[in-house]
Amino acid sequence: MSTTQSERLRELLEPLVTSQGLDLEEIAVDSVGRKRVLRVVVDSDAGADLDAIADVSRALSAKLDETNAMGDDAYDLEVGTPGAERPLTERRHYVRATDRLVKFQLTEGGELVARILEVDENGLDVEVPGVKGRKATSCRLGFPEIAKARVQVEFSRKDKKDMKEEEEA
Repeated sequence: MSTTQSERLRELLEPLVTSQGLDLEEIAVDSVGRKRVLRVVVDSDAGADLDAIADVSRALSAKLDETNAMGDDAYDLEVGTPGAERPLTERRHYVRATDRLVKFQLTEGGELVARILEVDENGLDVEVPGVKGRKATSCRLGFPEIAKARVQVEFSRKDKKDMKEEEEA
């Protein structure tokens, strides 16, 4: 997809997505066999439930049909949310990942796996989990220090409620 088509689609669709209380995260047009697929990724601070996805999907479909922005050839519209291991590229992504474990690629080389504790305009406070009986340590990462960041999936993590219940027992 050309940059100009992507920009036109973003300009056309972003106001609709925003009016639904969501952020337009990504637009991609892919060819799958003989069909084209327009993938739209949306999100919000509170997350996007199935009803919100359905509502925005109907609104986008109507707008695309009305404007013929995808041309006369057939295409499928897929609207969804970012995956569990999505890359963090905007400040709002880091805010939404607060209390999640993230793998950071640092601009000066190396990597760090840490839990986001707090996010402000300049960077993040993170907690590096302790290893082999060592206590967790906290540190500060400025946004310029981060080359890439991706949320990690945790299968055995206890939430705060579970930890409080264990402490009280």
